[in-house]
Amino acid sequence: MTDDPTASTAPPIEEQTYQPVQGVIPAVEAILREPGRIAATFRQRGQGRLILGLLAVAAFCCTIYGLVVGTFSGGAQLWAAPIKIAAGMLISGLICLPSLYIFSCLSGSPARLAQVFGFLTGLLALSAILLIGFAPVAWVFSASTQSVTGMGALHLIFWIVATWFGLRFLIGSLKQFAPKSSEGVKVWAIIFILVQLQMMTALRPLISTSDTFLPREKKFFAGHWADCIEKPK
Repeated sequence: MTDDPTASTAPPIEEQTYQPVQGVIPAVEAILREPGRIAATFRQRGQGRLILGLLAVAAFCCTIYGLVVGTFSGGAQLWAAPIKIAAGMLISGLICLPSLYIFSCLSGSPARLAQVFGFLTGLLALSAILLIGFAPVAWVFSASTQSVTGMGALHLIFWIVATWFGLRFLIGSLKQFAPKSSEGVKVWAIIFILVQLQMMTALRPLISTSDTFLPREKKFFAGHWADCIEKPK
């Protein structure tokens, strides 16, 4: 009996392996070039330093982008906008962490809470890094237009793009744990987006000026947008 001539004698293809990420700068490069390395690193234990590093990257990048946002109105917004944007993004992530872990469990993922938190910090860091990439474009428009509504729409577009890439990283990372379904995480993504939109509305104004640091009136983000469109400044 002869061997099957179509049978391959090559060894089986092994699952791709990654070297653990060590340090903040390598983490930034990895999350842009090899996001799988970040996800694989978080699958190991004792990655608290990497989580703190990514949180620091997210806070720093949001602060710099907030400074660019503040250049539109100047004055107090040069320090208020960076604080609000950085705090708003980080607080939104912490608010949504419990629901992310619950949806991850419901999807059949064995990821631990610390690992899920690590993936969430990767989402925040990647989104913030992308905002830094958009910062020069935002500055050009801030220096050449007086439309608050137009600038708000531009920053919203940049935020949508940055958040989309961040969510793609998160969903891809959780898939490394081979969950039964990713539908739960996709539902969480909608919740996360809504929370961020409402958080930024609660921390308004980010672009225009105000007599107070925080607004006195409570508003739903859709209602706030409607008011801005009806009464553009």
